[in-house]
Amino acid sequence: MKKQLVTAGFVFLSLILPLKVLASEFSQFFIFGDSLSDTGNVFNATGGSLNPTQAIPSDPPFFQGRFSNNKIWVDFVGEELGLSPTLSTSLSTTNPTQGINYAFGGSNSGQDNAFVSTLPGVQEQVDLYTQTLVTNNQKADPNALYAVWGGANDYLFGNVTDVNQTVSNLSNAVESLAQAGAKNILVFNLPDLGTVPLVSQTENATTLTTLTNNHNAALTTALDQLSNISDVNIITVDVNSLYNSVLANPSEFGFENITTPCVIGDTINGDIVSVCDNPDDFVFFDSVHPTSGVHKLLAETVLTTIRAKSVPESSTVLGLLVFSALSAAAILKHRQKQSALIPVSSQIPHKQLSPTEILK
Repeated sequence: MKKQLVTAGFVFLSLILPLKVLASEFSQFFIFGDSLSDTGNVFNATGGSLNPTQAIPSDPPFFQGRFSNNKIWVDFVGEELGLSPTLSTSLSTTNPTQGINYAFGGSNSGQDNAFVSTLPGVQEQVDLYTQTLVTNNQKADPNALYAVWGGANDYLFGNVTDVNQTVSNLSNAVESLAQAGAKNILVFNLPDLGTVPLVSQTENATTLTTLTNNHNAALTTALDQLSNISDVNIITVDVNSLYNSVLANPSEFGFENITTPCVIGDTINGDIVSVCDNPDDFVFFDSVHPTSGVHKLLAETVLTTIRAKSVPESSTVLGLLVFSALSAAAILKHRQKQSALIPVSSQIPHKQLSPTEILK
């Protein structure tokens, strides 16, 4: 019966939704966030182009500046949109025609970085963007897609115990983008921080779970208060529900390990003790960051949420849409695992991290 439901979800998705978001739907893609959205800014800032094995995060085992084993949600969504945002650290050499990724690993929700004080926080990233617009006497592209995601570093590494300032930073960032002319803004809540391997077995786990829940509730309220801004489409992405579903039923999504990371070692100093051979089976690549497979599921959720926003349906239908997207991704992951069992001849041809040793 379960398999029938999954298959039905996949068929339902294919019938009522396009396989891709039309490239013409968004003209550019702008991202503001931390390591969960960073596609290479910290890597560039720490000399990755010259010595990738000594940069943060080191390549290998991390993938081309991502804090994961392969592509992250920004990559997957960008591919569906037909857009490849330029890294903010590459602006001096590259003309950003398809958007800019301002996200830096370690960014706090407001100003500064949890580990490198000279790097910008999420609200500061937005300020840099809007100040550039003012300097050039421009408005934000109303046809672009904007994404804001942050707050985890405040709680994991900043010892923040009151969610109000963190949520205020994020809502101010969203409001600044809207006032600058942005019309379509993705805003992500947080997964349960108390369950990440870095802290899951510590006395702080319960506190971090409570902070996550309080943060997400306060963020919902703050965004509701911004919903009256004229002609602005705030698209909320429920990362927490997705993450909890994966942890509750990992095998349904193709995962086998939800408690330990694939990479054991020191991300900052490049002292990697061991790397697993099967990262696709893991939810966590290191003790904080998810594997590319989890990012793929997140991208499917993002795209489904965007599509559903353009079709005014009931909450029941929206729930079916999200279920369908996750089911489709789970099926694809299962098929990939099955194909890995085919003989190689028939196929075509990574020490535990401490809170002060890992960039988020």
